[in-house]
Amino acid sequence: KSNLGFGFWVLQVTMVLYEVLRLYTPLTALQRKTYKPMELGGVRYPAGVVLTLPLLCVHHDKDVWGADADEFRPERFAEGISKASREAPAFFPFGWGPRICIGQNFALLEAKMGLSMILQRFSFDLSPSYTHAPFPVGLLQPEHGAQVRLTRLN
Repeated sequence: KSNLGFGFWVLQVTMVLYEVLRLYTPLTALQRKTYKPMELGGVRYPAGVVLTLPLLCVHHDKDVWGADADEFRPERFAEGISKASREAPAFFPFGWGPRICIGQNFALLEAKMGLSMILQRFSFDLSPSYTHAPFPVGLLQPEHGAQVRLTRLN
């Protein structure tokens, strides 16, 4: 057991959850429609244009996240979301702006509670038959499922 306390554990779990959401974002893209003529990034768009932000590309962009963008490094979130990437904003697992997911805080809290309850009672590892193959079909999911072996702790 760590002497660093519960707050440090929650910070570590939060960093892990953020990194999982960055690498395996449930939403593969965000779409917005221009409601009036506007300019974005030096490009003029008329009203009614649907703009798509490909989240999988943004969350894996080496220019934004660094040369290790495809690696699992939760510590990149040690100083919070705003300092995790070279460009802000660049982390959109729950959307962005006025249409951001209303349940994001609840979802993160539930994930932390669920993990803490599981980790108190079980250790787990991936089945030897697991093949890593993320598959984007609207929502990102494992193409062959994710078989996990749970072992009860004494």
